Amino acid sequence: MKTKVLFLWLCFMGGITGSALAAEKPQTVVVGSKNFGESYLLAEIAAQVLEAKGFPVIRQFGLGGTLICYEALRNGEIDLYPEYTGTLSQAVLNMPGNPGRAQINEALVPDGLELLEEYGFNNTYAIVVRETQGEELGLRRVGDLAGKDLTLAFSHEFLQRDDGWPGLALRYGLNQSVTGIEHGLAYQAIADSAIDVTDAYSTDGELQRYQLRVLDDDLGYFPEYRAATLVRRSARPILRDALAGMQNMLDENRIRALNAKVVVAGVDFAQVAAEFIRVNAVTLGLPEQTQSTIADSAKPWLQQTWVVELWGHFVRHLQLTGAALIGAIVIGLGLSLATYRSHRLAEGLVYVCGLMQTIPSLALLALMIPVFGIGFVPAIIALFLYSLLPIVRNAITALVNTDPTLVRVSLALGLSPWEQLRYLRLPLATPAIFAGIRTAAVISIGTATLAAFIGAGGLGEPIVVGLSLNDTDMILRGAVPAAILAVIVELFFGALERRVSPAK
Repeated sequence: MKTKVLFLWLCFMGGITGSALAAEKPQTVVVGSKNFGESYLLAEIAAQVLEAKGFPVIRQFGLGGTLICYEALRNGEIDLYPEYTGTLSQAVLNMPGNPGRAQINEALVPDGLELLEEYGFNNTYAIVVRETQGEELGLRRVGDLAGKDLTLAFSHEFLQRDDGWPGLALRYGLNQSVTGIEHGLAYQAIADSAIDVTDAYSTDGELQRYQLRVLDDDLGYFPEYRAATLVRRSARPILRDALAGMQNMLDENRIRALNAKVVVAGVDFAQVAAEFIRVNAVTLGLPEQTQSTIADSAKPWLQQTWVVELWGHFVRHLQLTGAALIGAIVIGLGLSLATYRSHRLAEGLVYVCGLMQTIPSLALLALMIPVFGIGFVPAIIALFLYSLLPIVRNAITALVNTDPTLVRVSLALGLSPWEQLRYLRLPLATPAIFAGIRTAAVISIGTATLAAFIGAGGLGEPIVVGLSLNDTDMILRGAVPAAILAVIVELFFGALERRVSPAK
């Protein structure tokens, strides 16, 4: 009896110990980033540090702007991403003044998020002009832009943020008209003199690459943007401890130099991150003996060729568009066949499908995050919704507008509604239906490139990375295959239409 009791007690204690060990076992961490170069770099440093400390890591890089990253973290789709104090206080939390990390964390409590210790540098907004033009026009301060006939173009997020253009124009009395431009493309545009003034990040490597002059914010408009890791408050201590070494790891000069390696020297941001970690392994809390192996073990796919990587993007693009298109064909045609005989129902169906097209694709993807998260599923749902309109509209229009004379003849012959549909309406509507499917396919292939902004991959991924790094070759790696795929799909459905359409 005593032996049995002792055995049960040992099993109980062993179970407790096993549970404790399991609780401390590193779990897979999903690291996200926004779609600009420095965010990629900081996220990659965090990912490689975690991998070196034994954490399995999934990378969800290049997510859309602040809203998408923030909502993805809040809804548990990612576990962390690099963020900035000024962005949180001004663009997310709408806090007045220039609050510090402690105040921001108090405001983040309702969303269950927390900003960890800062990395050590301030990457604030900056207004830049070409160095030569600045010297020629005597532009040294932001206020010097007042009254100047210059072409101003700012990133879309900067145009809408409370700490962006509206407040800046008011503070400095700037009344020029402005246009929006993708942040990554703005540098090339200003270098080519297509625009004269744009916004930048003060630690961007492009400032050196394109010889741009940062105008002095002499009225102190921009708040501090101190970089740090944003996590959920429920993040385990083991994860927090693993990231503790990133506190004060960088100053403005060091992060600017790292960014320049990517955009000026053309080194992959993963390689830049690996080299930084190798040199600073001890500071980051890694054992000295791991320094020589970090670069090899931190990111296995560094050894992959871009052809292999591109093939993976191509296959994922096919999966996205194929699943969405098949669903749109099945459901769209089914709804069209069910409603075409009722004018009111058919008109309502076309209206609802058209309404989906009025929602900007990136906005629709962002709105789906709270419900479907990020990745494959919301991308397919969005592409499905965008593919419905051409299929439904063409099918209903063709079925409803069948030649009335032929309809009367079929009635005279005693054909039932089903027989009319099978032998008359559908054969005559086939060319129009296929035209709708072909249009939907091309729309789906093009729109699927935006799926990369919510971590769904596909051919949009090299495009997004290329835009953030201003790398034309990388942009073409995604854009050219997407265009070729659209042509191939168009030809395929054209050939299929000729095979199934009734002979003329």
